[in-house]
Amino acid sequence: MLAMTKAVLAAALVLAAAGPQAPAPDEPPTEPFRIADHLFYVGSSDIASYLITTGDGDILIDAGYADAETRLEANIAKAGVRLRDNKILLNTQAHVDHAGGFAALKRATGARLLASEADAVMLERGGHGDFSLGETGRFPPVTVDERVADEAHVRLGDADLTAHLTPGHTRGCTTWTWDAVDRGHTYRAIDLCGLTILPSTKVSGMPGYPNIANDYRHTFHVLRSFRPDLFLGAHLSYFGGAAKAAQQRAQPDGPNRFVDPAGFRRFVDAAERQFTDRLAREQP
Repeated sequence: MLAMTKAVLAAALVLAAAGPQAPAPDEPPTEPFRIADHLFYVGSSDIASYLITTGDGDILIDAGYADAETRLEANIAKAGVRLRDNKILLNTQAHVDHAGGFAALKRATGARLLASEADAVMLERGGHGDFSLGETGRFPPVTVDERVADEAHVRLGDADLTAHLTPGHTRGCTTWTWDAVDRGHTYRAIDLCGLTILPSTKVSGMPGYPNIANDYRHTFHVLRSFRPDLFLGAHLSYFGGAAKAAQQRAQPDGPNRFVDPAGFRRFVDAAERQFTDRLAREQP
C-alpha cells in the first residue's frame, strides 16, 4: 500500500514542476551534508529534512515518508548527534512525502510536533480528505502538540525560527526562516514550503479550497518581501542542493555555496508564472 501511495504521489509531482527544477519522483538515500555550523541536510536525494543542532537539543524540519525513520537516524548520526536528541519537530506541509514519518519519529524521540493550524488538521487526519490528493496521500496520523500562528517564533537553545504561512500548495503550508552562522558569518536562512501546483489542483478554486487563488497571491506577496541568504526548500531540487553540496565538498574552505539570494528570486518568479498561466487556462 505504501509503495502504491508513493507511486501515485510521485507521478503527480513529475507532472507538476513549480520552478526551474521539478521535484524528483522518488526518495533514494543520499549522504547528509553540512550547510552551516549547526545546520545539516539529513533527508533523501530530493525529499528534504533539515537538522538544527543546539546545546539544549535539536530541531528537525520535515520527516519524509512513513518508512524514513531508519534513514533519518543514520543521517543524523553521521552529523554527529543522536536521533533521540531531537526535541522539536517542525513541518512545512502536510503531505505524505514530508509528514509521513512524524508518527514514528515522535515515538522514537518524544519530541514535540509543531505545525500550522490548517496543516495540523491534516496531520492528525493522516492526509484523509486532502483537497487535492483526496485519499491517495494517506499517511500515519500524528498528534500535533502545538499550533503555530503566522510570524510565531519557535525557540530552542540559541535557535530562533519564525513561521511564515505561505498557503496554496497546502492550506497551511509553512515557510521557516532563521539566522544560521557559518564560520563567523551570520546568514538569513529560509526553508521554502512547496509552490508546486499538482495536476489535481484547480487554482481557480475547488470545493475543498475555494479561496486557493487568493492564498497563492498572498504567498507570492509574502515571499517577495524576504531577502534570504541561504536558500533551502522542502525538496532538494528546488535550490539545486545536490550540485551545491558537491561543490561544497570539493572546496570546503571556499564560499558557502548555499548562499543564493538570486536563486530564491528566480524560483519564486518561475512559480508565480506557472500559477498565472495555470489560472488563465482554467478561467473561461
